[in-house]
Amino acid sequence: MSRPARPAFPALTLPPWLAHTLRTQRGPVPWSAVTRGALAAGPLLLAAVLVDRVSLGVVAAIAAMLAGINDRPGSRRVSVKRLGVPALAGAAGLFVGTYAGDHAGAVPLTLLLTGLGLFAGGISAVGPVASAAGTQLLVASAIGAGMPLPEAGWQRALAYLAGAVWLLALRLVLPTPGSLAGDFRFDGERDAVAAVYDAVGELLDAAGTERATARRVALTAALDHAQDALAGPRLRRYASSSTERRLHAQYAAALPLAEAATALAWAGEPVPARASEGPRRLAAAVRGNTHTGPLPAPSRSAPALRALDDALLHAAEAFDRGKGNRDLHTRRRTPKDLVRAVFGAGGREYGLRVALCFGASAAIAQALHHAQWYGQHEHWYWLPATAVFLVKPDLGPLVSRVLCRAAGTVLGALLFAGFAAVLPRPEGLIALVALSGALIPVATRHFAAQTAVVTVLVLALVMVGGEPQASASRIGETLLACAIVLVVGHLPMPGQRGGGVRARLTAANRAAQAYLTHVLRESDARAAPRDSDDTGTPLPSDGRSPAPSGDRALRWTLRREAYRTLAEARTAIALAAAELPALARHTEGADDVVATLEQLVDTTTACAVHLDDSGRLTSWHTAHLAELLDELARERDRVGLSGPEAPDVPLAG
Repeated sequence: MSRPARPAFPALTLPPWLAHTLRTQRGPVPWSAVTRGALAAGPLLLAAVLVDRVSLGVVAAIAAMLAGINDRPGSRRVSVKRLGVPALAGAAGLFVGTYAGDHAGAVPLTLLLTGLGLFAGGISAVGPVASAAGTQLLVASAIGAGMPLPEAGWQRALAYLAGAVWLLALRLVLPTPGSLAGDFRFDGERDAVAAVYDAVGELLDAAGTERATARRVALTAALDHAQDALAGPRLRRYASSSTERRLHAQYAAALPLAEAATALAWAGEPVPARASEGPRRLAAAVRGNTHTGPLPAPSRSAPALRALDDALLHAAEAFDRGKGNRDLHTRRRTPKDLVRAVFGAGGREYGLRVALCFGASAAIAQALHHAQWYGQHEHWYWLPATAVFLVKPDLGPLVSRVLCRAAGTVLGALLFAGFAAVLPRPEGLIALVALSGALIPVATRHFAAQTAVVTVLVLALVMVGGEPQASASRIGETLLACAIVLVVGHLPMPGQRGGGVRARLTAANRAAQAYLTHVLRESDARAAPRDSDDTGTPLPSDGRSPAPSGDRALRWTLRREAYRTLAEARTAIALAAAELPALARHTEGADDVVATLEQLVDTTTACAVHLDDSGRLTSWHTAHLAELLDELARERDRVGLSGPEAPDVPLAG
């Protein structure tokens, strides 16, 4: 007789807040960033010890460490803004904090730091660079006010800038291994543009399968990354070198390919395998800085396939000649957009929470300091500086940040206590600083690991600076900061909760409506019968006007903005959903809204491709648009989201 089958145990499902805490990013080791990290804080500290300016070396090493946390993959041009702007904010915070700590009493100093928290929290809603700048502003102001150093505030600020500039110089000068094909200065841009063509090929392969949605999201991420890599700060308005102009043209040539691939994926039908060969060959040509050679032509049996074939032909021409449309299809944010972000629902809510956390932690730290709870240690800045990292929503959900910070600090403090007991001073501690700097780019994959490495690095720095071993007090201060941020994070605030998510949703809704409105207006304009265009050129026999190149360029700009804002909204919603139930319930239903918006933008893209092919929208397209707009209106009412009214969808002619 056979044995009865054992009942299958149900799969263990972790709550979202715990699953996010345990989640780790994966990917290849960024050896270039590891090398820069090893050459940053450690050598700076060694040079300062050799010239007997240890305190300034500690400040410079802290700046290099914070810049190393912001040293992410991308182009060298973008790294100037990503590393430089936060460094300037940190130097300003160190300057203000030093003089405030020297001349202001406990109460005025606390009020000043609270005001800085309100300001830094508000500007953090503008974007990632602004968020990093706000973080360094607050961390450096706390260090300046609480770290006892003999130098004046302006000297500390210059040392801080020098440390960040040193890492930035390494980022600009050192080549990436294996990136010597052509001009290595643009290796980040080349990798980013090639990734776009690879993502187009993967989306074409996934058309008609369940993987299509995920591949379309990956294509959006690749386009966003390439757009950012190419649109970094520059002294001139346009690209000045032939290599960069070629990369701009290659990126622009990918946009119609991405549009056609999105339309094919939206149709839900499999695509012939040879359709993805062309984009993959284009990706190899970008990486190798070579010509494309002959490209396989896809079938032209459907509007989206014909658009894909035309896009491949235009891309081949742009690749071989190195010329073509070099527009990045971006729109600069106006001062009105920045003000809306800072003073909108997201900026107000985040600013208030940062101000409360930073101000409360500074007040408690000073009270404990003046009560001599610290004993001989003069480092009350650790408590408010820790609160700054804990209150940042772009580092993960609140409870995840708290758990990871606590675990990472305990691990890092225990590790340092062991190292401090056996390492010679100061040479052993300097080597430990260099090793920790090299580990930061790898440790950024998980907040707990990053916290552990940073804890070891900072404890080594302050011991080299002359302070005694302080692992136990660091653990106590971190746990106290965790408690403060948990309490403030759950306090009721003026206005509606989930302001950050609602601000992202409103921006995504606005961008999607603008994109749809443009395509509908283009449809109306092309449907109007005329005998000739504005230049007197006879029109096709049906009398329909083709889309002007300027309208198509604007359409691609609006499409990029719609998909980018949708990706930002999706990220914010995912983070909010991983909060504790008491906080996650305030953003319930937001994922349904963004899913409908994504369907609306995908459908609009398919309509645009069909419009280019036939000059008109079918009744099936307009009916589907109207259905999505009705569904979007119901979901917006359900979550209480405001925004522009949806455009009227005309009946197809």
